[in-house]
Amino acid sequence: MERKVNIITDIDGNRIVMINDIKFKGKRKVNWEDVESYLKRYVGEFYSIAATGEIVYIGTDLPDEYTSSNYTARLRGGSAKAKANASQGLPEMIEIATGKQFEENRKEKHSKNARLGWYRYVSRFALPVYDEYGEIERYNVFCALMLVRHARDGKLYLYEIIEIKKETRNLFRSGDLTQ
Repeated sequence: MERKVNIITDIDGNRIVMINDIKFKGKRKVNWEDVESYLKRYVGEFYSIAATGEIVYIGTDLPDEYTSSNYTARLRGGSAKAKANASQGLPEMIEIATGKQFEENRKEKHSKNARLGWYRYVSRFALPVYDEYGEIERYNVFCALMLVRHARDGKLYLYEIIEIKKETRNLFRSGDLTQ
């Protein structure tokens, strides 16, 4: 699958996943079925978190949870489009994840698939903003929490991306980027 994604470092030393294409467009609403279909390409893959060396797997539950969760259902406008397009950079977002925090499992429904609890990691990504001529004018940077379940098989599985927030202090103009 061809993806236009790379990792850069900002002036503060933070790594950011640059997603250089808006795959999921729409004036009004994101087509979450298309996003779910796209995410199914990752199922069975695994990626390493650079900071910890941990391996995070992509399980069969990710596409449905990512596109049909309560969090996703509440998203509107730019936040929904940001989450939809973040799906293109999941491998790199896992790679640059930081701030590992453990959380006990609190819901009975997850007693099987997250028996050993949950981990939250922080990751960042940027999406292009186009001008009226279709040229990239700047990039908006977003911070997100990656929710990873620790399954009874001892493996870590990406479960969901939540709490996506646009960073107002970090707007890159297209000519300001270095890799």
